[in-house]
Amino acid sequence: MNQIPKIPRRVVTGIKEGKSTITEDAMVTNVSEDFPGLVISDIWATDSMPVDLKKQAYVKNTAMPVTPDHGSYFRYVHIPPDKDLGIKWEEGQPHPLMHQTDTLDYIVILSGEIHLILEEGDTLLRAGDIVIQRATNHAWSNRSDFPCIQLAVLLKAKV
Repeated sequence: MNQIPKIPRRVVTGIKEGKSTITEDAMVTNVSEDFPGLVISDIWATDSMPVDLKKQAYVKNTAMPVTPDHGSYFRYVHIPPDKDLGIKWEEGQPHPLMHQTDTLDYIVILSGEIHLILEEGDTLLRAGDIVIQRATNHAWSNRSDFPCIQLAVLLKAKV
């Protein structure tokens, strides 16, 4: 069985001399690890709709995404178990990683499981589950013994 890597490979296509081709095939190098094992890699971004395919859209990794007003943001996240992050919190208290963005996020759980924590409750998500995150205050808690891998597409929202 293939393991999903901590750092993803990015394959980019394009047009050269009128024919489709691979313009890049490499492991992603823009990776942040603010907590040990919590890897965030911002894979690609666009700054307009419709998208200008002639632009290279590399983005600088940040814990909180800087989503363009008229574009998109594609993020890969490797979330280790809470116990490996060294984050402790008590039930009934706000999670220390609670945050809110000004985006509509389409999130797919690729592997593992994770709890989506909101101000009013939480839910367990497993591989194959999809979250439509609509600019709400939230946190992620991996209470399992294995990493969780997420893919997310973020779009600027009116909040």
